Amino acid sequence: MAQGEAPLLLLFLTRLVSSTWYEGSGYDTTERYNNEVYVEEAPQAPALDYRVPQWCYSLNVHNGEATCYSPRGGNYRSSLGTRCELSCDRGFRLIGRRSVQCLPSRRWSGTAYCRHIEPPKIRCPETRERMAEPEKLTATVYWDPPHVKDSADGIIKRVTLRGPEPGSEFPEGEHIIRYIAYDQAYNRASCKFIVRVQVRRCPVLKPPQHGYLSCTSEGNNYGATCEYLCDGGYERQGSPSRVCQSSRHWSGSQPICAPMQINVDVNSAAGLLDQFYEKRRLLIVSAPDPSTRFYKMQIAMLQQATCGLDLRHVTILELVGQPPHEVGRIREHQLPADIIEELRQFLHVTRSTFNMVLIDKQGVDRERYIEPVTPEELFTFIDTYLLSSQEVTQRAQNRDMCE
Repeated sequence: MAQGEAPLLLLFLTRLVSSTWYEGSGYDTTERYNNEVYVEEAPQAPALDYRVPQWCYSLNVHNGEATCYSPRGGNYRSSLGTRCELSCDRGFRLIGRRSVQCLPSRRWSGTAYCRHIEPPKIRCPETRERMAEPEKLTATVYWDPPHVKDSADGIIKRVTLRGPEPGSEFPEGEHIIRYIAYDQAYNRASCKFIVRVQVRRCPVLKPPQHGYLSCTSEGNNYGATCEYLCDGGYERQGSPSRVCQSSRHWSGSQPICAPMQINVDVNSAAGLLDQFYEKRRLLIVSAPDPSTRFYKMQIAMLQQATCGLDLRHVTILELVGQPPHEVGRIREHQLPADIIEELRQFLHVTRSTFNMVLIDKQGVDRERYIEPVTPEELFTFIDTYLLSSQEVTQRAQNRDMCE
């Protein structure tokens, strides 16, 4: 039978006629047997033709390559029996079969795809070092965004920054700036760099004896200015202030605080009082006679509180007696008679009775007393109403100084 023709139904008929002689029967017995055999039709096999060039669908690997070998030659990349080796481009990994074959079912023997696994390339800026700006402890730092490149399709999904933005103010010290990049397949790459901020500093200044410092910024950083101030009763001699320079050296030289010189050889009471402006407070004690009981009580209490008076920058000015024997004195200095008279008129201080006037550092009449007061009462009033913020700080530091 030729290939491709339908098989024929074969019928075999076998007739077997046999005569069996049974002895003793006296006659012939003849029996007939019929045996029929049928062959059914076999299932039809597919018609395979190795010459068909597109037996399986064309095999394409996205981001990869299929290298195929066909029994029929190079022009039969998907014919029956073709075998293909699969591979991926750089930066991709093959998931699935590495080798597939075109089957009679017109399908390939397996599947595969290329998955992108290589992270993107990212390059951060170089480390940045900056000096803090004058009178500041910070520096403004700028940089360009990092260079990011994807090794596959070139698509960068997201770039995130961990740290301050470019153009931010950074305090003194080291700061790590980190960038993280994600590609289309969410592969991750990161880079980092350091922002380092330095503060130029001068040696720490010491306050002068009988004085203190008032400084801007942190006190000894580049651009900071320190002003020298003296305690009440002392005068500054020398440079009023010094500046920390970029060379880390102070400008000028350190002044000193010398005891205040009181000039009683003045032309007016105003000229005398101006010497105490913003330096000392004045407590004017007036009495008609040095033997007055209130006067003696008050002077005795004040003499025992000399330390507290100095801490609060209080100078005692006495006006005692009647002309022509009236006495005016500040410490060991005697006042001329015309200045005494002018002071009484200027401050409205009577000679007839005991009285006291407290003048603040701005020359303002702040409190009057017609009877003696204890140093504690006087100090409470000054501490509550007359002290500057700087004096409050000094009082806190020197609270036990007079004990």
